Amino acid sequence: MSEQQRDAVANPAKRPTIRDVAAVAGVSKSLVSLVYSDPEKVSEARKGRVLAAAEELGFRPNLLARSLATNMSDFIGILVADPVNPVFAEIIDAASLEFDRAGRRGLMTTAVLPQSGTVRLLNEGTIATLSDLRPRSVLIAGSLPDVTSLGSLAEDRPVVVASGLAEGLPSAGSVRTDDRKGLALLIEHLTSLGHSDIAHLGGMTAVGRSRADAYEEAMTRHGLARHVHVQDSDFTELGGYVAATSLLSRENRPTAIIAANDLAALGVQRALDERGLTPEDVALTGYDNSFLASIAGVSLTSVDPHNGVIGREAARWLIEAEAGNDSLPHELLIEPRLVVRRSSGSGI
Repeated sequence: MSEQQRDAVANPAKRPTIRDVAAVAGVSKSLVSLVYSDPEKVSEARKGRVLAAAEELGFRPNLLARSLATNMSDFIGILVADPVNPVFAEIIDAASLEFDRAGRRGLMTTAVLPQSGTVRLLNEGTIATLSDLRPRSVLIAGSLPDVTSLGSLAEDRPVVVASGLAEGLPSAGSVRTDDRKGLALLIEHLTSLGHSDIAHLGGMTAVGRSRADAYEEAMTRHGLARHVHVQDSDFTELGGYVAATSLLSRENRPTAIIAANDLAALGVQRALDERGLTPEDVALTGYDNSFLASIAGVSLTSVDPHNGVIGREAARWLIEAEAGNDSLPHELLIEPRLVVRRSSGSGI
């Protein structure tokens, strides 16, 4: 860099600007902007000078300024339906790696307000802020409590729901586990251990209803329709505990319980522990095969939906949709597998 160029650079204590990069590279400000907005229109030689100057100065393009100027940013908005559920961390990690491979960036935020009890409310302020930033596409991890509040964020851009249903979002895609196959694996496992009085905790959300329907279908297929019992529960530890407390107070308690997910299963386990019940008394299974299930003190039999695959495929769906691929499926179901651990006992 020449002395003249150095003198043109702003105070180094301030964030470098496009003007600074232009001065160091010896080009116009508009050319620097073009390198970041439409690099194919710039020769390799001049693009190389601009990028070298930007690296020397530590310059990064201002996403907000670009979104205001172009009416669209070059990042992917990521909304997490439940920041407490470790499943979504696995999904986001896998998706982020795929975005990185494609040279894309994501901006993540929780979609819900801190909850009281089991009530979940959409954080409309955060949704509005993300919408103002104009992401190029949106990844939603999990099912949101009120998709109508997404407003313009769900319009005019690709949207995919990972590990959730796209209900209320007619133009969105969905990448999730195959609930029918997952519940069929659980019922097959429990009936092979001699269980017939198998209850299910769930049904209170879109995914919960999907799994409850799959449970009823699998029970009926095994000739156990008269034993079908769905106890209302959400996907939280507290929800599982409350539902299990009610279920276990019945005169004829079930010999096996299928929780809607691993977090709810932890709540069921607490209720069982309080009553001194072991896996030989009441078998317990979860769904999601999160890291919680593999903890030695938990050892939870659970369905593995392949969360990493879900995250990766959701990211690929968005990247292809951004590129104009309009032949993508509306829904992609990932085949699950069963991981058997101590919680389901040795049979009756």
